[in-house]
Amino acid sequence: MDDAANAARARVEAMIAADNCARAMGIEVIDAAPGSLDLRMTVRFEHLNFLKWAHGGVTFAFADTAFGMASNTHDKVSVGIDAHISYLSGVREGDVIEAHAREISRTRRKAVYRVDVARPVDNTDVVAFTGTVFVTEQDLADLGL
Repeated sequence: MDDAANAARARVEAMIAADNCARAMGIEVIDAAPGSLDLRMTVRFEHLNFLKWAHGGVTFAFADTAFGMASNTHDKVSVGIDAHISYLSGVREGDVIEAHAREISRTRRKAVYRVDVARPVDNTDVVAFTGTVFVTEQDLADLGL
């Protein structure tokens, strides 16, 4: 792993530690690099809706977490301004899902990300997510990240 990837991983680990929602959901870091991030979580009982499937808000929050953190692997604070999700397959209690966030485009003021959420045990696509961030002038270091 190179220095940039090590710095991105450390930054994401700090973001997870500071993110109450991510910690409550049980989100773990698999890998990180500038502009990309891989996360994992296990669907738990409290994530289920009345049909005993993972609530759509849970899979959205998981993809959104990958999106937000991937966009903040660079040196400036980035904030979401748009997101779109397509639900492709449901997941059940005990399923392990992974989010793979990738930077598609980045300029000085905005960036676009794609997040694919899948169930790796059977290679099932669960969610396709795209999001856009506004890149601020604020340094992430100002937030201790």
